Amino acid sequence: MSSPASLTWFARHELSLSWRDFITMMTAGKPHRQMAVIIFILIASIVMHMFAWAVIGPSLPFTGSGATDQGVLIIVTGLIALSFSLMSSQAMESVTRVFYARSDLDLILSSPASTRRVFTVRIAAVAFSTTMLSLLLAAPAINVLAILDSPYWLGAYLLIFGLGIIATIFSLSLTIILFRTVGAKRTRLISQIVAALVGAVFIIGVQLAAIASIGSVSRLDFLVSDTVRSWAPGNDSLLWIPARAAMGEPGPLMLVVISAVLLFGWAIVAFSSGFSEKVLAAAGLSHGISKTRDRGPSFRQRGATATLRLKEWKLLLRDHWLISQTLMQVFYLIPPAFMLWQGFGTTSALSTVIAPVLVMASGQLAGGLAWLAISGEDAPQLVATAPVSRASIIRAKVEAVLSAVAVLVVPILAVMAWVDIAVALVCACCIMAASASATAIQLWFRSQARRSNFRRRQTSSRVATFAEAFSSIFWAGSAALWANGSLYALVLVSCALLVLATARGLRPNLTDEFLH
Repeated sequence: MSSPASLTWFARHELSLSWRDFITMMTAGKPHRQMAVIIFILIASIVMHMFAWAVIGPSLPFTGSGATDQGVLIIVTGLIALSFSLMSSQAMESVTRVFYARSDLDLILSSPASTRRVFTVRIAAVAFSTTMLSLLLAAPAINVLAILDSPYWLGAYLLIFGLGIIATIFSLSLTIILFRTVGAKRTRLISQIVAALVGAVFIIGVQLAAIASIGSVSRLDFLVSDTVRSWAPGNDSLLWIPARAAMGEPGPLMLVVISAVLLFGWAIVAFSSGFSEKVLAAAGLSHGISKTRDRGPSFRQRGATATLRLKEWKLLLRDHWLISQTLMQVFYLIPPAFMLWQGFGTTSALSTVIAPVLVMASGQLAGGLAWLAISGEDAPQLVATAPVSRASIIRAKVEAVLSAVAVLVVPILAVMAWVDIAVALVCACCIMAASASATAIQLWFRSQARRSNFRRRQTSSRVATFAEAFSSIFWAGSAALWANGSLYALVLVSCALLVLATARGLRPNLTDEFLH
């Protein structure tokens, strides 16, 4: 047994919390599902490896010559940049939660334990969780490349660990800078926005560059295009160090790993001293410590429905953790808007690319907002005792969700209507159908939960998760086929309605609108 308050003791504590959180997330709080989860992970791993083999095998452009082929260096560097941006986004959200959403720190920091040890273990835990997610996604491709091309590709595992540490330190530095410049109150909001921006900037940036240069939304086509090759430096450039490290070259790989370790040590020395003050400042916000100001009476005479609707809008706008979870979906609407601005709306891209993307994004966004409004109600007992009917409460929540989606998509639909009003009308109909379907599914499978569990809402019901996903997919496909005048759109509409009917038939028997 390790001594209390030692590094190993804190590490065991953090691992226990992380493991419990993982098991709860995977099993939705039902321990008897553990064996089913293990079987699912094994099957998913096999399927991912088969998919990687099918994609990489036929198009493998290198047989040990990847380090000298500029095209391979460009592709690998692009994939590494994509992974790093996503890791940085996840790490920044995790670092923010360390400061704002870990109430156990109040107790630990009040003990005689070393603040530096606590800080070291918490940041290492963030780096580990960030790295493990990327490893799970990249492992099939790495293993297939090691088998088909060269075992040196296994060095990419070490590269991902190094990048995970660097992404964590990068995110930690940004968060600390925000604390020092804008204060604890604004840091929580701004860091969530920055996390979404960091995660989307490379993906969307490459798509925008592809649209502007080659007239395609495919990131891979852009990376292998002559345009990128003309911009790329020579093979001896320092820009290719991460790619060469992924291919297992000892020098670049050791450089990345050593740099990551040194950065981690520097961060511990530089930031650990002020860790407790920042946690206590964040804890004050989390517990609702704020100055009260007497502004006099501010009540307005409104109808019950209008008041309920305004209440839902305020809750959605006030939810800090909602921003990073949904802002990414909003950012993905930028490439379709850019395509319209560039004039691609005059081609088939309007109906085959822009319309289905809008419908899919709208359905997913509506599902997330509906979960917050319906299952994530902060005061269900208070709302249930209000002198209004249950139908009015539900209607106000649905109206708030659908109007929030409308605010985001109406500007793009207006531009689409200017280009082709028929396609815009088709897209609008499918957006309404997808949003209403996702909201209905969340209503049928509502289960009271805290709003902080928003990122784990998919674990509450597998039926609701798959129903929402398939519904959005079918409505997006219907929009593409309908806009192109294909009667096969009726088939996908029928599939979407069948998904809704199945979900309604499998819904749990709820005895109360909010509590059950």
